[in-house]
Formats: sequence, C-alpha cells, structure tokens
Amino acid sequence: MTNFIVAIVVGILAGFIASKITGGEGKGCWIDLFLGLVGGVVGKWLFDLLGIHWEPGWLSSIGTATIGAVIVLWIWNKLKK
Repeated sequence: MTNFIVAIVVGILAGFIASKITGGEGKGCWIDLFLGLVGGVVGKWLFDLLGIHWEPGWLSSIGTATIGAVIVLWIWNKLKK
C-alpha cells in the first residue's frame, strides 16, 4: 500500500513539474497524475534503453518520471496542433 501511495505522489509531482517545464500551468491533479505515471514508464524505458541508471530512491523516481512526462507532454502538444 505504501508503494502505491508513493507512486501516486511521485506521479502528481512529476506531472506538475513537467507541465511547468514545458511552459504551461498545472493541468489539474488527475491529468498531472496521469502524465506523471505515463512519464515514469516512458522515462524508465528510455533510461533502460540508453543504459542510464540512477541511484534508487524517491528523488531519482521523480527525476525519471519528470523527464518522461516532459517527453509525453511534448509529443501530446505536437499532436494537438
């Protein structure tokens, strides 16, 4: 249960940070959560593909999810145009 709560908090933070980085405002709690969770999957996949491994911990999880969420947001914005 604790891991689930941590994943939700990391997802919300990563989605919010990613929307700020891409020049927007927070998209709302649910969208930020979704972006952060999808970003975490994308970030982990990308880092594994590139052979990049961070020290385990919540800070690296937020970093990985944020980078992934920025990529997801960038793709989303390009498809919306």
